[in-house]
Amino acid sequence: MERIEKGALMMGIEVVFTGDRVCFGSEHLSAADLPDGRAVPAAAIRDADPAAFPPEIRTRTGLTLFVSANQRDELTEFCARHGVPITHRVDVWADLLEPYLDTEFSEADQRATIARLERAGIPAAEVASIRARVGPVVHAYNVKVWEWVHLGLCDLFEAATTRFVPQHLRDGLGDLTEFRAWAMRIAERPVDGAGGDPARPGR
Repeated sequence: MERIEKGALMMGIEVVFTGDRVCFGSEHLSAADLPDGRAVPAAAIRDADPAAFPPEIRTRTGLTLFVSANQRDELTEFCARHGVPITHRVDVWADLLEPYLDTEFSEADQRATIARLERAGIPAAEVASIRARVGPVVHAYNVKVWEWVHLGLCDLFEAATTRFVPQHLRDGLGDLTEFRAWAMRIAERPVDGAGGDPARPGR
């Protein structure tokens, strides 16, 4: 089976920092969430995380926008210039998508993941419901990508739109605009940064 390099897919999330704005191209993975022009002023940015996988910008309206890992330093400098807070949030989607990584987890590991998600305000029943919705698409995506370290919100959005995932599976996600908004709301939990695992920062 031919492997598709994840790095090549992530090339589609480069941005342009210009003055007090971050500009997103028409083919950017986050373009669907932005109005015409796709330029986000610093004043509209709530916070950012250059250390996320990939780096993230979060707007005051609740959007999560992605930046290429090659631009971590640029994002850090932009935030410093414009007083944008750097915030590291719990990566709940990494735990939600853990079963679809190209690796195996012990029962103890799986229980620890469920416990982290419960601390983040996502009980086991909701975890099962979320995975039932996204699982077929993410599984089909990672059959091609073979990612074994990290799958997150960006990968989920890539899986929902990339052509190598069968259309009928992507259709199963429902309306794409509603789906993306739903997934970003989940990424905001827990609200106050509670729920992290002290032994695994960022998780």
